[in-house]
Amino acid sequence: MEITNNRLSPWQGIGRTAPSGSRAVEEQAQNFGHLLREALREVDRLQDEAEAASRAFIEGQVEDLHQVILAGEKAALALQLTVQIRNKVVEAYQELMRMQV
Repeated sequence: MEITNNRLSPWQGIGRTAPSGSRAVEEQAQNFGHLLREALREVDRLQDEAEAASRAFIEGQVEDLHQVILAGEKAALALQLTVQIRNKVVEAYQELMRMQV
């Protein structure tokens, strides 16, 4: 029995090494850019779902408060993770800029 998770598919290509050269660097930059865009779209989608669930609950269309809270927590956690990743990237960039060449 094989278990697959299609939601993680953008992360599968990260460990692969590319041939050397400027084309390879450009290709990896495009892959990283695509991966980043997809991750941000997922965070945005979760935010939209949480907002829609809250709105539906307020309008009386949804009676299960548990699902509304769960959608909100998923969105909050995704946003917190995104902010922490951004902070680490900025910190790494600043550390690189402090290095003397």
